[in-house]
Parts: sequence; structure tokens; C-alpha cells
Amino acid sequence: MGTTQLETVPEPKYWHLKTVLTEALDSEFSVGEILPNERELAARFGVARATLRQALEQLELEGRLQRRRGVGTTVAPPRVGVAVGTEQHAWPGTPGDDAWQAVDCTTEVPPAAVAAALETGPDEAVHTVRRTRMTHGQPVATEVLHIPAASVPDLTAIDAPSGPARARAVLRELQRLELEGRDSAVELGSARADDAKQLDRLPGAPVLVVTTRFFAGGRTAALSVATYRADTCRLTFGDAGGVEIHPDPERRAS
Repeated sequence: MGTTQLETVPEPKYWHLKTVLTEALDSEFSVGEILPNERELAARFGVARATLRQALEQLELEGRLQRRRGVGTTVAPPRVGVAVGTEQHAWPGTPGDDAWQAVDCTTEVPPAAVAAALETGPDEAVHTVRRTRMTHGQPVATEVLHIPAASVPDLTAIDAPSGPARARAVLRELQRLELEGRDSAVELGSARADDAKQLDRLPGAPVLVVTTRFFAGGRTAALSVATYRADTCRLTFGDAGGVEIHPDPERRAS
């Protein structure tokens, strides 16, 4: 087999610099530490500032760095593990789910695709719980949880009409049901304006969208749509999700 055209293309300077910077991040800097300014870094590695910027942008895209307005470029925390396909079934809001914070709960008509999944009428309002997930004090995910009235029939006695208290009350009522199972699907998407604002990203930034259906009583009792920052999250499958993946482990600068 002959040599392909791509095999003859030399590695871009910024890409080689990225591997050098990756090694420096692993050995010299800690999470949250501010990197030296561009002038100092360019002088240290003997490259043009334009090349340095390309390497820094790539590392930011991969989630190794964060650029924070008024602070500078800092070392990003480890990616958040997103469990997909785990055998440990549990309702949202149960112990062990405390990484999520309740934000609000309203009653509204869901999008048509959600109504179809929940088998509710086209004009039937459902409970819409909104939550955020934080790590190292920064938002990494936002969730919209759709719950039909039939799944939480005893909510009429709860006074809170909206807000975090209402959201927590809805989740407590949901946990009264016997969870029969759940399934999840993951896809790459772009952040919508409202999600981008909550995640402190620009609209259109890459995100991971995890859609989960919860089953009880032979039907879909709730549907969750969670949007994760693609630069801060990694997916885990099965019950053993603690495997750490390091970028380019086989390619270290000499």
C-alpha cells in the first residue's frame, strides 16, 4: 500500500507545542494554577506567539485549560465522569446524586418529542425540574427533567409553587415510585443560548447531550435531558467508571 498524502504532511508546529505544554501541565502545574502570560511562555518554548495561541486554544478545546475573564489562563480540573449504561438504577435526587443542585420547577407543556416519549397529550402540561451540576465551583452541566402529573399525584398538598423547594418536592414524590429501569443515549451537540449562559460558554460551544428515560409502572415516568460541557466531561460505561484517560499517552515530548 502506498503512502497517503496525509502521511507526508509534517506535524504543525502548534501541535508539537501542544504535546510539550501537555507534559508541562502534568508535571509542573496544579489545578486552578494560573499560567504565565503569552510573552513568557513563547520565550520559554522558543515559538512565535501566534503558534502559542494555537496550542493554547487546542488545549482549551480539549478541556486541559480554562480561560477566565479577569483571571487569565488556568489549569482545568479533571473531567467529570458521566456514567452511561450503568447497572445502578436510581431516581434523580436520591443519595449519591448530590452533585446536582435544584434550581427551579415549573409546570409547562413540553416539546412535542418529549410529550411523545412521555405519552402525554400534545397540550398537557408536565412538571419541569431544572438542575445544575457543579464541580470545583464551576457549572459543568445543566438538566431539564420532565415529569408527568401521573408520576407525582400527591403534589397538590405542597405549598411551594415554584423554585428550588418545589423542585426538591417533586423529586421526593417521584422517588415513591418503584424504578423498573432506565436507558440513556448520548450525542454531541451545540450549546443553545440558554444552556450556554448557564454553562458559562459561548452559544454553539460543543456539548454532550445525555437523554435518560426512567421507567415505572410499565411506562416512561420521567425524562431527563442533561447538557454537559464537552470540554469538562468524559463518559464512563458500566459500573467501573473510575478509569483515568490522559491525552496522547503514547506521545510525549522528548
